[in-house]
Amino acid sequence: MAGTDRNRELITGGPAIILVEPQLGENIGMVARAMANFGLSNLRIVNPRDGWPNDKAVSAAAKADHVIAAAVVFETLEAAVADLNFVYATTARPRDGHKPVRGPVEAGEILRGREDGGEKTGILFGRERIGLRNWEVGLADEIVTFPVNPAYASLNIAQAVLLMSYEWMKSGLSDPHETAFDSPDVVPAEKADLHGLFAQIEEGLEARGYFRSETKRMKAVDNLRAVLTRPGFSTDEIAVLRGLFASFDKFSRSGQRSPSGNRETGDGG
Repeated sequence: MAGTDRNRELITGGPAIILVEPQLGENIGMVARAMANFGLSNLRIVNPRDGWPNDKAVSAAAKADHVIAAAVVFETLEAAVADLNFVYATTARPRDGHKPVRGPVEAGEILRGREDGGEKTGILFGRERIGLRNWEVGLADEIVTFPVNPAYASLNIAQAVLLMSYEWMKSGLSDPHETAFDSPDVVPAEKADLHGLFAQIEEGLEARGYFRSETKRMKAVDNLRAVLTRPGFSTDEIAVLRGLFASFDKFSRSGQRSPSGNRETGDGG
């Protein structure tokens, strides 16, 4: 799905994404892409099988160049987490129960709170085939697991990173129903603007004989206003609609019958 806009400010930072012994460069690239989608940029790679840098990772990253360029390779997991204050380990398998287990939504909120409090955080992701070993999970503070189909619980590493990256981004929104595409420049229309639109449409319909009786007029106006108040128009949208209806007033199909059965005049009635 296309949507890259180089004119917008790039969101970076957030928890470190730590890949433990990833096998394929393509998977690392897709991880970088998922991170960039949701504003993460700190990629740490522990002992990648095919070495680093990796051309296949660059290709699969789909222009997430800032993530790839800043990626740091470590020889050991201990070194990769040494400067972090709090770490999650992702796993689909039941563990020994000694660590708290969170879902992705709660984990995202906890990470956001800790990062906002000045802590450095990270999320561990295991190997494509076997995931994280028990001792590697033991280096984390808590576990995060995903609500997946128990009969088919295996996630691709990039999918797992995408899920956590999404929850990280969502945890920073002021409203859980908000989206990153919401624009602060959209100004909700004032009621006066909406009432002006009502009057314009009703005057136009009246001029064309749309209302056959006062009773039908009242019912039609009620229905019209119910429809027009449902979307919650912005000021700009009201302006577009008023311009549209104004253009109808300037153009009339001469010779066609109006709803009343009378022929319309050439000047729009």
